[in-house]
Amino acid sequence: MKHTGSCLCGEIVFEIEGDFENFYLCHCGLCRKDTGSAHAANLFSSTAKLKWLSGKNKVKTYQFKSTRHIKSFCPDCGSALPNIQMDGTLLVVPAGCLDTEVPIRPQGHIYMASKANWDNDLDKVPRFDQVPK
Repeated sequence: MKHTGSCLCGEIVFEIEGDFENFYLCHCGLCRKDTGSAHAANLFSSTAKLKWLSGKNKVKTYQFKSTRHIKSFCPDCGSALPNIQMDGTLLVVPAGCLDTEVPIRPQGHIYMASKANWDNDLDKVPRFDQVPK
């Protein structure tokens, strides 16, 4: 399977060839800080290949202190981007940076013990198609 993706400003474009084995929503404090949201939504593959179509030289990667927490991003617009971890054996792709449909559903919420205190019963919060007036 082939997937394409990009950053918000369009300066960085990539292609991924292969399948994702896992899709997790991570609620750890580092992922919440990274995303500014309740959780990160990351796809994982040990076999898919990442190819940068444009902007490869612009991609910035940040590793938090001496942890395995790594984030790649566009320095212009701040969008999260794919990165390769675990000594080159694991491709991690933020689901929101894909321009193609995500082929699998999340398999679970992880690190729930450290979720945000406001991340409860969100299915009961009113829903709107756009910003309410």
